Amino acid sequence: MTLFRPVIAALVAAMTVAAVPAVAQDAKPAENAQAAEQMPEGRVLPDIALGEANAPLTIVEYASFTCPHCAAFHDENLPKLKAEYIDTGKVRFIQRDVYFDAVGLWAGILARCGGDEKYYPVADMLFDEQKTWLDAKTGDEIAANLRKIGAKAGMTPDQMDACWADKQKVADLVATFQKHATEDKIDGTPSFVIGGEKVQNQPWEDMKKIIDAKLAEAGKQG
Repeated sequence: MTLFRPVIAALVAAMTVAAVPAVAQDAKPAENAQAAEQMPEGRVLPDIALGEANAPLTIVEYASFTCPHCAAFHDENLPKLKAEYIDTGKVRFIQRDVYFDAVGLWAGILARCGGDEKYYPVADMLFDEQKTWLDAKTGDEIAANLRKIGAKAGMTPDQMDACWADKQKVADLVATFQKHATEDKIDGTPSFVIGGEKVQNQPWEDMKKIIDAKLAEAGKQG
């Protein structure tokens, strides 16, 4: 799995500089490689899902917390998906984080910092307030903005520092991203896998047709 290796080296370098997030662009290529070698072996983490475990259809969204189109999907279409399909037991929904930049990784670590039960609430805040927390000129300012979101979710400064400094957590998140995104050939966000089929982002009515067709197909197979 080599598709994301250059990006991952930069991400790892950014996260090993200090307990608080640092700017990936400040790291040199040699430092990136050295930092990557110092990281523990990453473990693939289980998905965190919304909806019934035995729902007839599974939808996976690949999303980056720094992607404006992902924020738009979560603002406009996810509520419709949740009301019509997830809450009614028809769809099991999984968000898988994509880290195309160090800042996205910082946000991904924060989303996981409070445990599985807080992942989606924190993810919602990160997308809802994306324009605000990304509106910063330095890494320190972005980190301060992320801390405000963590505080709203009930996390303490020490807890957030511990999560950002946890090399095993970072390695696990990066390994999870790398494995899934490589297997599903993800090259942009948001991207979706609906019933095993890769689907690009599109207007809700078009996506709804795909979901309904997949549900009909699942019903016939059942």
